[in-house]
Amino acid sequence: MKRISLQWRLTCIITVYIAVICGCVTTLVYKNGVYYMDSLQETVDAQGDDHVDDSEEIFISIPEDKWDEFANDFSVQVYNNKADYKKNSLIISALLALLGGVATYFISGHALRPIREFSDKIEKVQAQNLADSRIEENQVKELNQLSVSYNKMLERLSDAFEMQRQFTANAAHELRTPLALMQVQLDLYNSTRHPGSDEETLQTIKMVTEQNDRLGKMVKTLLDMSELQTVGRDDKIIVDALVDEVLADLEPLAQEKNIKLIGKCENITMVGSDILIYRLVYNLVENAIKYNHAGGQVTVTADRKEKQVHLSVADTGNGIPEELRERVFEPFFRVDKSRSRALGGVGLGLALVHEIVRVHDGSITVRSNPSGGTIFDVMFTQ
Repeated sequence: MKRISLQWRLTCIITVYIAVICGCVTTLVYKNGVYYMDSLQETVDAQGDDHVDDSEEIFISIPEDKWDEFANDFSVQVYNNKADYKKNSLIISALLALLGGVATYFISGHALRPIREFSDKIEKVQAQNLADSRIEENQVKELNQLSVSYNKMLERLSDAFEMQRQFTANAAHELRTPLALMQVQLDLYNSTRHPGSDEETLQTIKMVTEQNDRLGKMVKTLLDMSELQTVGRDDKIIVDALVDEVLADLEPLAQEKNIKLIGKCENITMVGSDILIYRLVYNLVENAIKYNHAGGQVTVTADRKEKQVHLSVADTGNGIPEELRERVFEPFFRVDKSRSRALGGVGLGLALVHEIVRVHDGSITVRSNPSGGTIFDVMFTQ
């Protein structure tokens, strides 16, 4: 069962409180009014007695033959007045309670607005935008203390993530040297004939070479991801020319897999890092080729819609299950682990794409291709 919001809780509680108060006041006033009406009724009923000696008392002079009729009409009128008074009192109480509830809803909504804004701000917090998620001091004392605590938490998280990024960069730097030395030795061994080498030795050398190459690619990608923030993003990029360059560079891989590359780009420009946007398009197209069917195609489109540059890469492969589409941008995540390793992937291509989109303040989504396969949509606000 969905929990009721704080605003509605306050509204219900205060509405019930107002209703109880109005009911008590109405009951008190009603009883008081009825008391005086009954007193008037008793006075009229006793009018026939000769007890009116004080000249200051007000009395009604009615002929004897009309008295019974007057007393009867007066009694009916008093009864009707009491009934109307009761009904009107209940209606007024209900209206007051309703109006009080409506007023409480809007007043509490205004009072709780800082909490809603605080909640909305927290919803947008991600590991990549901690510095932009600070909350300014609030005039409400309790919320101000909460804002201070929240900002301190962000600082601690930011420091922790920075330490993590620094560790990744340092580890990648340290790994480059031994990997490079291993690669040199392997290349030297492979370039030299060894007549005494048996088949098992050759297979081992081949496996070590492949894995060393894979580790080298992984280290390079980790270094690229750790250095994204330091890359300038003020280049004027001719998008259609960049896409044509990517398709030309990947044409040999596409021909090897019998994949048709299609570019449908408008003549548009954007501001960003030419190197990073090239890498973004390259990774998306390379993935689309690797995970496509033989005889399939990859279509790259780019256009501008008002203040947004829209770039999409569509393939005709197996597609990605809906429940895994958000996870494909996680580092080292693979939809099909066995096939990814066979194709030589390191599981960081889409993670790097996601980081490039983020540092350009863009967004990327994944959806199914109506023709079969997957479409990656990238949106940049320019």
